[in-house]
Amino acid sequence: MVEQYRSTKNHRKEFYVSMKLFRTRNGKPEKPFCFRYFKWLLWFSLSFYFFARFLSNHQPSTTKLKTAIISHSQSNVVSRALSESILQHPRNNRGLLKDLKVYIYELPAKYNADWLSNERCSNHLFASEVAIHKALMKSDVRTFDPSEADFFFVPVYVSCNFSTVNGFPAIGHARALLSSAVDFISSELPFWKRSNGSDHVFVASHDYGACFHAMEDRAVADGIPEFMKNSIILQTFGVKYLHPCQDVENIVIPPYISPENVQSTLSNSPIDGRRDIFVFFRGKMEVHPKNVSGRFYSKRVRTEILRKYGNDRRFYLKRHRFSGYQSEIVRSVFCLCPLGWAPWSPRLVESVALGCVPVIIADGIRLPFESTVPWPEISLTVKEKDVAKLGGILDYVAATNLSSIQRNLWDHKLRRALLFHDDMEIGDATWEVLVALSMKLGRSYRRSRLSSE
Repeated sequence: MVEQYRSTKNHRKEFYVSMKLFRTRNGKPEKPFCFRYFKWLLWFSLSFYFFARFLSNHQPSTTKLKTAIISHSQSNVVSRALSESILQHPRNNRGLLKDLKVYIYELPAKYNADWLSNERCSNHLFASEVAIHKALMKSDVRTFDPSEADFFFVPVYVSCNFSTVNGFPAIGHARALLSSAVDFISSELPFWKRSNGSDHVFVASHDYGACFHAMEDRAVADGIPEFMKNSIILQTFGVKYLHPCQDVENIVIPPYISPENVQSTLSNSPIDGRRDIFVFFRGKMEVHPKNVSGRFYSKRVRTEILRKYGNDRRFYLKRHRFSGYQSEIVRSVFCLCPLGWAPWSPRLVESVALGCVPVIIADGIRLPFESTVPWPEISLTVKEKDVAKLGGILDYVAATNLSSIQRNLWDHKLRRALLFHDDMEIGDATWEVLVALSMKLGRSYRRSRLSSE
């Protein structure tokens, strides 16, 4: 600014007065510190002022956000917003779960721990009953005081009784074992009887959930045990139409896939690596699907896939087991997920976890965590009656929006949401179960008593 005065004749007198204030050194004027750096001080002050004004005018309105979420009437949108908020603000997770507290019954070893002597118990596709128990035991939602619990978890492992004939889980003992467990907890503590079990949580990770049978007609005929009908069931079975085996308060959960196995596969083959298999399926495919009992396996869907595409080089179809099949999934573009006896399949989780677009062929299936996982954006659904058109459908997708689907699918948050970990992680499958339970706090005896006081 002094230089400006120097170049202006009209201000020469003012400039002379100002110069007298300066000290001299060797006959030359020397400016004081504040004058020498006046321009920089002025620039910094103005910048700080306008920056502060900008911040004050652009603070996000948390009140408006909360109002927008709460005012939405659809519970799945609320749950999805809740889950996304949790992922962004992990330190506030207890508040976002509404301070949910779960009491875990300590049952005699015959109901759970004894079964773990078989290594398969904690690693097969029904093992979510084990994984959820382990995760909750270490979780900060666990309470050791049952009087402050919102929900009560009943840890009974019914899927670890493996058949000596075919090696598959035999669950014929499930009803008796669970009934015995309920008798035990209701005789030891008062919490089951006071709510008739409505705030108690069971896992039924089997073909038809709490109906406890692999054949639908038998499952329907047997129905859900009377003592469980008032409780909350975490089950892999779910359909969008009325069905006796989901006529109970339930949460659809994913089947168990080992996160360690998935990580091992991805460490050798990155999720965005080369995919040289166009369509993949490995599993049971019957040439003649009608079994000795007169039932048609997979409603003939898998048989039709084999008949129609068995000789098509684009389709990598294998009927025999292979322990390293995940290395095939991570090389595949599309992974077929047809129904078996029940609509759901472990292939659904493996496909998502390994970046292969799941092709769901199971009419009316209800998928796990639909309020969080954007299934329409990461998968394809083909009607059972259209399975013969599968080749054309997949060709069309590959030529149009495949890259968009893959971009959505390869988001690591989706993989996390469908995998159970022994130590619960924010956003993983056990976490999603807790999010879903937090939406059912109206069933909590403790919360209802607090609200009425």
